[in-house]
Amino acid sequence: MNRKMVFHICGQMLLLEAVLLVLPLAVALIYREKCALSILATIAIAVVLGLLIMLVSKPKDTVIYSREGFVITALTWIFLSAIGALPFVISGEIPSYVDAFFETVSGFTTTGASILTDIEGMSKGLLFWRSFTHWVGGMGILVLVMAVMPMTTDRSIHIMRAEMPGPVVGKLVPRVRQTAKILYIIYIALTLLEIIMLLFGGMNLFEASVHAFGTAGTGGFGIKSDSIAGYNPYIQWVMTAFMLIFATNFNLYYLLLIRRFKAVFSSEELWVYLAIVFTSIGIIAINISPLYGSVEETFRHAAFQVMTIVSTSGFATTDFNLWPQLSRSLLFILMLIGGCAGSTGGGLKVSRVVMLFKSARRELKKMLHPRSVSTVRLEGKPVDDKTISGVGVYFAFFVAIQLAVFLLISFEPFDFETKLTSVVACFNNVGPGLGAVGPAGNYAGYTAFSKILLSVSMLFGRLEIYPIIFVLSPSVWLKKR
Repeated sequence: MNRKMVFHICGQMLLLEAVLLVLPLAVALIYREKCALSILATIAIAVVLGLLIMLVSKPKDTVIYSREGFVITALTWIFLSAIGALPFVISGEIPSYVDAFFETVSGFTTTGASILTDIEGMSKGLLFWRSFTHWVGGMGILVLVMAVMPMTTDRSIHIMRAEMPGPVVGKLVPRVRQTAKILYIIYIALTLLEIIMLLFGGMNLFEASVHAFGTAGTGGFGIKSDSIAGYNPYIQWVMTAFMLIFATNFNLYYLLLIRRFKAVFSSEELWVYLAIVFTSIGIIAINISPLYGSVEETFRHAAFQVMTIVSTSGFATTDFNLWPQLSRSLLFILMLIGGCAGSTGGGLKVSRVVMLFKSARRELKKMLHPRSVSTVRLEGKPVDDKTISGVGVYFAFFVAIQLAVFLLISFEPFDFETKLTSVVACFNNVGPGLGAVGPAGNYAGYTAFSKILLSVSMLFGRLEIYPIIFVLSPSVWLKKR
């Protein structure tokens, strides 16, 4: 393990966080808010700590491998969340550090689960920081670094693979930095487009920005207690469309830009994703039709809630806790599936679901015809047995970790539905669950112990399990090359 290189990069990330905090500082100064001092203090802490770490851990060997890539990714997200929570605590707007840490982890992991009971009482500077963490975490903190400055290692693909969601992560172009740049250019362009469209709908620049950050990162932090319910239908339809866009594999947008239309429209994952979305909208719209006064309103609420759950955004236009059991059950299934690989969405990912079903079908076929030879194919290409096995192992961890966390928080005085969906919603980076943690509720009632467990669950889900396992494994730290 190249420990010095690991901590050197973590120090760099703290300096980056100091730079990112300048934006919410500017917002706080514009609105003349006292929280500007707490943000400024956090910037100073991040700079001093980052420089100290870099000074102590200056590496001679800058080469890293997959092991270091996983550890760097996990530590970066933990450090940035730990420091990013400080403005809330120093300002006194979230007095408990555990609560502030939960809120910040929820932001960076684009979960959107909140402990806040009076969102409107928060200062605009900290609301901006809270939503901006969604945008930063959506595409990936380390991917952002690779996009804006050269890494000190020529093996940064290991970091990108550890941070980007999906069973397989590759390069769009030969150079990793160029791939990161392309992804972020698309990300920024789509975010700006949404901001413009929200401005046309009557939002001011602050509102449009924070909601675009939440949609782009598929996070879901709002600035009102009723989330998006108080905004007009145009705003709700625009956000529905952009949640669909941001939960789609970003590689497809690059293919569109270089005019490889056939590759885009032959994407199996895309068509399965769209089939899941529109089938779910149809079923739920029919199921909830007696609750609303018009066809447009029914489909608007059905489409918004399906997209906010399958994209793992976590916004809401209505309290779906009050919907019939069929609709609520379908939303729970969508929490587990999530968006596409290579998107900002969470969950298991559509590509993994497709591979799991195809590999199960292959095994059934082998039972009937033991001598037959069949290959699992995705996007028209054969998937090797190593990838199939990896998906199976990931799914086993996916289920086991959620069950373990569910058992550990089982002592909480909530009903079964609340506890189960809170774990699923946090692990899959959805945010709101059902019951007491539904769109009209929050996570404030959980104990500090459970909030820490749920925060770790968010990190497990966003980083897709392995980085957190490796950073907690002594053998990884002790092992020499």
